[in-house]
Amino acid sequence: MTTPSISQDPMYQMLRHDDVSGFNQAREQGQQCNLRNCDLRGLDLRNLNVENMDLTDAYFRGADLRGIDFRSCVLDGASLADAKISGCYFPVELSAAEILLSVTHGTRLRHPVEK
Repeated sequence: MTTPSISQDPMYQMLRHDDVSGFNQAREQGQQCNLRNCDLRGLDLRNLNVENMDLTDAYFRGADLRGIDFRSCVLDGASLADAKISGCYFPVELSAAEILLSVTHGTRLRHPVEK
């Protein structure tokens, strides 16, 4: 297991400073952001646009993820421990049991993606 990191990526830093709307606007303008293995614990990420993002090994412990659509994301190795996930969409490959185990026990999601 990798240790979550605090990236210096300016878009990641927007999230760390509660600027979800700025992050979404930057993505709409074509800016790229790498959130693989990033420490997103405890952040309020409601309304975050993560369409087609690779969130491998992302650490969401205690984050507010309500309403996020993760259906097009790669979530292999991500942890949802104690996260608020009401209203979230998850990839169909992830079972409800897998998601529940991650939220309640902090297990890493197993989300195989064909390459």
